[in-house]
Amino acid sequence: MLVSGRVQGVFFRGATHAKMRSLGLAGYVRNLPDGRVEAVVEGPDDRVEQALAFLRRGPPHARVDAIDVRDEPCTGERTEFELRR
Repeated sequence: MLVSGRVQGVFFRGATHAKMRSLGLAGYVRNLPDGRVEAVVEGPDDRVEQALAFLRRGPPHARVDAIDVRDEPCTGERTEFELRR
């Protein structure tokens, strides 16, 4: 998922990391040089849908303008959710 808007410098990565871990999902979140945030999320469909709902609104000081979602099969390679730089 690629999230655009005011998503850097507003605790978006930290809030996403906490939410995904609370949902028991695997993957990572990181800032991109172009100002977007990338999130890779793996887990049961219902929890991934909850993750997507969170990413569509973000934390309180964020403004999500758009989210580009690409559905791919789970690889099972990831076992936890990471906060990347």
